[in-house]
Amino acid sequence: MATPGTQYVLQAGLASGMSATEGVHSPHPKPVDPHLSDDPYVLPADIMPDSQSRIALRVRGGKDVQIPYMSIGAWSWGDKATFGYNATRDLPRIHAAWEKLKAVGLTFVDTAQAYGDGESERICGSLFQGMSRNSFVVQTKWLSMPDLTNTLMQSKGPKKKLKDSLSRLGLDYVDIYLVHGPIHPAMFSTVAKGMADCVEAGMTRAVGVANYDTHEMIKMADELAKNGVPLAVCQCEYSIIRRFPEASGMIRECRKRGICFQGFASLAEGRLTGRYSQTNQPPRTLRFSSYPMHMLEPTINVLKRIAEERRVPVPAVALNYSINKGVVPLVGIRDPEQAEQDMQALGWRLTEDEIRRIEAVSIQGGTSSFFQHG
Repeated sequence: MATPGTQYVLQAGLASGMSATEGVHSPHPKPVDPHLSDDPYVLPADIMPDSQSRIALRVRGGKDVQIPYMSIGAWSWGDKATFGYNATRDLPRIHAAWEKLKAVGLTFVDTAQAYGDGESERICGSLFQGMSRNSFVVQTKWLSMPDLTNTLMQSKGPKKKLKDSLSRLGLDYVDIYLVHGPIHPAMFSTVAKGMADCVEAGMTRAVGVANYDTHEMIKMADELAKNGVPLAVCQCEYSIIRRFPEASGMIRECRKRGICFQGFASLAEGRLTGRYSQTNQPPRTLRFSSYPMHMLEPTINVLKRIAEERRVPVPAVALNYSINKGVVPLVGIRDPEQAEQDMQALGWRLTEDEIRRIEAVSIQGGTSSFFQHG
């Protein structure tokens, strides 16, 4: 079973400084040095991703994992501590959103053992019922803390916890299994052995890391390689107002090594949707990129103007930006209206001029020593 209360531990940690805009960290935005930016079109200009387009992830032997250019973030599904989940209100909306996503082929879901103390995985399992196994992709994450058994079991921790995840998901294997953060007390070699064992046992097809910095990512890739397993995914917070993985060179390093870079909080937990304002601040529990809304007005105004010119929703512009920069964005969806808006990020490309307009009002963001390293 998932460790009871993990969702509350995660929220408490974020409040105290796990997120790079909380705790002792400065809330004041830092612009991105243009010299540290990647090209406007990191994704080759001749590629026009739609909902049916796929990216191949590296795996050990066998058939590659094929993922869409956008992932559905399922942190809010079942999570009361951060998102105030209410099953009576929210579960029918999640199922309605899934029907819309399923109809167009956007069936790549990112969940975790910590989300809702495992409830997110159970909800995902209910959505997958009746679907053929090759018609969806699911990615979950191993969090070493606060469960002491992970430390006591050493390299067997990831496999033990994945077995529990598979039970909640109702599956024989997941497509991708990530280390949730660089806070594991065990050595990198020990964690790598544990993740490789999951591949060897057929419990996951690909493995990756989340919230690592570039050096840590390379170290884990090297340790996994000793076990004959490639590092397929690196996931960090990335959006227009948190371009640190780009400015630090991490995304470039991922491209060089054939690692898929995924950006979570790609809409800054709703701050880049036009939903919030100075007079309607987001809940304090939404702690990634949690700048006061008045500081984000220049950025949001540019997104709104481009959205009006393009006749698409504001979230679609923000997500399209990430895709252009070679990032697979993770976007939280809780109802069919959000699904409808976010799907409109595909099938078109921002121009270089539009990207430069956005980057002129973008934010670099920072890191935290405890959790958010990359």
